[in-house]
Order: sequence, then C-alpha cells, then structure tokens
Amino acid sequence: MNDQNPPVRIGLVAATAAGRRHAHTVAAAWPHAQLVEGETVADALRTAWAECDAVVAFLATGAVVRILAPLLADKHSDPAVVVVDEAARHAVALLGGHAGGGNDLAEQVGAVLDARPVITTATDAVGLPGLDTLGWPVQGAVAAVSRAILDGEPVQLIADAHWPLPALPPNVHPQPGTEPAAAAEPAEPASGSDAEHGVGYRLLVTDRVVPLDGRTAVLRPPSLVAGVGASRGVPAAEVAELLHRVLAEAGLSPASLRCLASADVKADEAGILSTADAIGVPLVTWPATQLAAVDVPHPSEVVRAAVGTPSVAEAAALLGSAGRPGDATLLVGKTATAMATVAVARHAPRGRLAVVGLGPGAADLRTPRAVAELRRAAVVVGLDQYLDQVRDLLRPGTRVLSSGLGAEEERARAAVAEATAGQAVALIGSGDAGVYAMASPALEYADERIDVVGVPGVTAALAAGALLGAPLGHDHAYLSLSDLHTPWEVIERRVTAAAEGDFVTLFYNPRSRARDWQLGKALGILAAHRPPDTPVGVVRNASRPGERVHLATLATLDPTVVDMYSVVVVGSSDTRLVAGRMVTPRGYRWRS
Repeated sequence: MNDQNPPVRIGLVAATAAGRRHAHTVAAAWPHAQLVEGETVADALRTAWAECDAVVAFLATGAVVRILAPLLADKHSDPAVVVVDEAARHAVALLGGHAGGGNDLAEQVGAVLDARPVITTATDAVGLPGLDTLGWPVQGAVAAVSRAILDGEPVQLIADAHWPLPALPPNVHPQPGTEPAAAAEPAEPASGSDAEHGVGYRLLVTDRVVPLDGRTAVLRPPSLVAGVGASRGVPAAEVAELLHRVLAEAGLSPASLRCLASADVKADEAGILSTADAIGVPLVTWPATQLAAVDVPHPSEVVRAAVGTPSVAEAAALLGSAGRPGDATLLVGKTATAMATVAVARHAPRGRLAVVGLGPGAADLRTPRAVAELRRAAVVVGLDQYLDQVRDLLRPGTRVLSSGLGAEEERARAAVAEATAGQAVALIGSGDAGVYAMASPALEYADERIDVVGVPGVTAALAAGALLGAPLGHDHAYLSLSDLHTPWEVIERRVTAAAEGDFVTLFYNPRSRARDWQLGKALGILAAHRPPDTPVGVVRNASRPGERVHLATLATLDPTVVDMYSVVVVGSSDTRLVAGRMVTPRGYRWRS
C-alpha cells in the first residue's frame, strides 16, 4: 500500500452508533471501504479479517486483540488492522504495521477522521527506515538486524553495487570492496574487537543467493531482468519452471527480478503474462527493430525470420525496462526448452534525484509525496532557509548540503553530482520545483546515468490566488521581473504580450533593493491596455509567518509595498472585486 491510496478492500467493523457514524465517514471517503455486518461484532470482525485486505475496527483494542489472536498467522500475509476509539481521537496501527501497510492506513484514517495516528513500530518511532519499508524484498534475520540498528549495535552493510539507499544511522558501517558472496558465511556473535567492527550483524544488498543465519538480513535490489521468448501457446508452467531453474543454477534470487522482458509480439502471450503475475513483476515488451539493434552473443537467423530480430530473450534481458543495454551485463545466455527461452541480465544501479517542491511554506501545504521523498533520501540539497523548514522530517544520518541565496547553479550541480555518484538525493525548493525554481537548472546537468523523480508542490501563485479569492479563474500568465538571467528587453516584450492578450498577470521576483524600477515599468505597460480600476493583489509570505494580503488597483498600487517575498497578481479587464475578493470569471457571461 502506498502513502496516497488505501488498500483495495477495507472492512469496517463497529459496535456502537458512534462507531458506525465514524465508519460511514470513512466509507464516504473511500469507495472500497464498507461496513461489515455479522450476527455478532466478533463474527463481523472475523469476516472482515478473512475477506478484506485491511480492517478498521471501531472497537476497544482489548476486544479486537481477544477476537483476532487465534487467527494470527504471519505478518506478511495477515491483513492490516487499525483500531479507532469511540470518540475518534486515535487511530491505532494494531497489526501489519510495515508489511501489511497498517502504519500508512492509520495515517490515512487519522486524516479522514481528524484523529491522531498511533504508531508503535520501533523504527518509525525513532525515525529510522524499517528494512521492510525500503521498497525491496528483504529476507533473513530482519527482526534481529533491525533491533541491532535500533540499539546502536554495529552492523556491516555489504553491497554488491552502490545502490541509492536512504539514510542509515552511523552504526551501520558500509564495507567498501566486500562482495556479499565472499561475506556469505554465517555470522558469529560479535565480541571484543570484532564487535567494534560490526561482524556480529550484517545487512547484505545483493541479488545472489547467500546462506541465511540469525544475524544477517538480505535486501534484494531490483537488479535482474529475465528476457523471455516463447512459441505461441507456451504453457505458463514451462516458462516458470525454466525461469526458476535458470536462476537457481546461476545462484540468483527471484526476489531481485525487476521485470520480465520480451518482444512486442509476445505482449499478449498468456504463459508469459501468467508467469510475470505469479512472480509479481511487470512484463515489458520491445519492438523487433529495437531488439535487433542490441549486440548479443547468440543471434539466430531462424529467430530473425520468425519475429524480425535475431534475438528475443538475450536482447530483451539487456534492454530491461528502460531500454539502456549499456547499463546491463548478460549473466545467463539464452537457455531453451521445447517452447520457451530465457536469458538473464544484471542491470547496474543508477543514482536517484528527486526534485522536490515544498510548497509555499506551511507544513499543511506540503504534499505527502514530498515528505516521503525527503525521508527516502540519503542526501538533501537546498537553500538554507528551506532546509530549516524540513530538518525535523529528515532521517538520522541524512547528509545535508546547504547554501545561501544566489547559489542556485552550485546547488543544482552538487545534487546532480551526488546522484551521479549513486546516492539517493532530494533537491528541494519552495513552491513547485519546476516553477522559477531548482528543477530546470538541475535537469540541465542530469544525464542518463541517473533516475529523476519530480515531486510537484503548491506554487506561490496558487497560494496567493487562494488568499486573494479566485483571480486565476481564466487564462493567466506567469512572468518573472528579475533581469539577472533574462534581459529586460525580453521581459518587457513578454509583459507587453500579456497586456495585449488581456491575461491575468502574475509577477514573481517583482521588486528588490537593487531592482526597484522594473515593477513600476511593468504596471505601466499593463495600464496602457486595461482600465485603471483593474484589481491588483499583493501577497507577501503566503502561508508563512508575516503573511500579508494587500488589495489595490492599477491606478493606486504603491510599488514600495512589494518586495522579493511578494507575488503580485494583476487582474484582466474582466477581473472584479466581489466582497473584497478578486474574481476572474471563467469565460461565462459576467453577472454584476
């Protein structure tokens, strides 16, 4: 379950009228949540447990524990359970905190009911990433290694490549140059100098099959792609048996499969699709012309004659999910049965750059996705004053690269350099990172060696518009009046075009101590094309301390009330003041 969407089927169980009211509130918010009835509340709870992906019980915690205790099987298969009290003050993640999504569900139920989520999972309580929340399969002694990390005991981190992991605490010690296979002998309890170097507990990051013991956990990165070719009508059992045999003989874990890959003509092949579904990975297909361009060790003219490419399995394995064969190494050449062919390639890890918009400043206007990316990062890069807004969200061990005003290029280069080195990086900016912010300078430097994730944010213009009323109800133009990067002649032409087009016009970077005449000049251009009583709004520090909203007209606005913390919104010829609010009609006939 992700941070934005609840599970597909949520069973709601209530015993009292108040509980049922709260349940109906949740059901109204989530179409796939429904009240589960039974002859008794216990029957209803047992039915919800058996039939739903998650359960929200509006009952006493003790009653839920007594009813469900005999049904508990395994945290990886049991549904998540959240318990809400009679007054809907608390949403308690009772079961399935990480593996079942119970912690996320408690947060979501809390948001719907205005209740406080209660999460007792140890790693969440102290801000550490749980090993089973990193998005990759994890095997072995997960609880023991997690406890060692929590207790501050030394833990070796041994990875077969530099994967972009989130920040880990200082007691987790990376071991450069150590291969997981070489370190795969079962760990012995640490003592003396060995304990100082963390040999007692280990976290391996590898796609290789390694021996498991009581002090070693294994994270499975999505490094493997299995290319699959098949005759029409191939049985799923034949594809699955061949795939698992090939992986086992190569000492590779199926848990590290990123996807199955094949030719476009196999996109509807039931046996391949069923195998992908059973493993829980997507099927990615490529056109024959693209497969034919990949250099493979075992081309076949017979295959070329049949499907238009000399290789399906090997070429598809090398293309993977992103179409970059240069990132991949063929580990297992094509291996065939009567109707199926499989090849396996390992794809190198790529750094990760999340460009995150923090919104206008208020915490409640910051998106959940922005928070998740900040907690996913090992390195966070940003302007010092923006970093101060989010330091409490960063995990222990996060490296922070801070700089002051005017260092945008430096921040962009630093973030891209860290991601290129294989780190998980978050580059932050206010508002939306793509609007007069850090996305464009960063992406000028980001090449194909890194994956880029854009996280939108509430822009200063949107925050200002909401405070002013509805000035953006029709076509509008954003313009920056800063001539530090754009010549004034260009800015002036754009302001003139906005004036002639009768756009609602928003001015970013409107006025500073060194640039005190540009705003007056721009307002003069607009005044030549629209009435002097055209509403103008100035919003300073939208959603932040010192927030101020000032209304004027083109004829009366005093530019000295404006500074670099302000957004200026100039209405179109249709914009009106209604009850002290700016309103621009949506193109319908204006009713006075």
